[in-house]
Amino acid sequence: MITAPAPLRGPLELAGHGTPRQLPCRVLQSPLAGVSDRIFRGLVRRWAPDALLFTEMVNATSLELGHGRQKVEELAEEAGPIGVQLFDHRPAAMAEAARRAEAAGAFLIDINMGCPVKKIARKGGGSGLIRDPELAARIVDTVAAAVRIPVTVKTRLGWCGASGGDTTAGAVGWCRQLEAAGAQLLTLHGRTREQGFKGSADWAAIAAVKRALTIPLIANGDINSPGDALRCLAETGADGVMVGRGTMGAPWLVGQINAALHGQPIPPTPGPADKLALAAEQLQALVAVKGDHGLLIARKHLSWTCTGFAGAPQLRHALMRAPTPAEALALLDQAWQAL
Repeated sequence: MITAPAPLRGPLELAGHGTPRQLPCRVLQSPLAGVSDRIFRGLVRRWAPDALLFTEMVNATSLELGHGRQKVEELAEEAGPIGVQLFDHRPAAMAEAARRAEAAGAFLIDINMGCPVKKIARKGGGSGLIRDPELAARIVDTVAAAVRIPVTVKTRLGWCGASGGDTTAGAVGWCRQLEAAGAQLLTLHGRTREQGFKGSADWAAIAAVKRALTIPLIANGDINSPGDALRCLAETGADGVMVGRGTMGAPWLVGQINAALHGQPIPPTPGPADKLALAAEQLQALVAVKGDHGLLIARKHLSWTCTGFAGAPQLRHALMRAPTPAEALALLDQAWQAL
């Protein structure tokens, strides 16, 4: 059985321009657009109360114009460390957004330099910054000078190509530039922008980057179970892991991985009845905040959560077509009664 090295069972120290900060949990929940809202984060907290969670990506320009402020301003209502992930191509706008997030109670500022979505990268944000390392470094430097909390970066191995020597060498150089610019931690997804989420994450490339840096490195990509996380840490030597799409419909995963890192009993995956109850709770919470529109937001969560038991495919089919929250809740109740 693979076990985590003893140092990974202790807290992760993060430098900052103010008081250094400490992460007691080395398993991070990735920012997920349209997913990692306050309600979702609350579910993750049940299994991982001390984990660093993130807001959905926040566009600095939109924040400047008054849009998306709720994502930042609601931080004061939550317990536990929460990072705000920002993206944009304008250093001054990023610095101002970072100051606003710090004032709202952000644990740290994360700069997105990895999002592969074309409409973001095309405008020079997200992974688009990989093609302009000078601008990327200027953004890191400007944001780091604007706040006292740690500034981190989430990025990818490079812009194009698949795994291999050239990609690894490029990733090492790219990440060293970000460190030199003032990033105090990097999260590295083991794929290029061109790969998106296809193929396998290149953990060997992450290991090469880890060896080249002095700041902490968090490994990301293909971590969908406690076993995956332990193997990734063993192969990469990373200081922790970030879990992304694996938590869709599985908010317990961060807590399960953290338990595995500490050699503790792994919390069991919820059974059918608990999954149905969780799905109903999340739907009700979204409707309470968003009204009937909450059903549209909840559909993807219902589809992810309602799996792994008899009748689940038929239930998901019906849930995607339920016209009202009441009818969706009735379907969940019927499924629960039929267990």
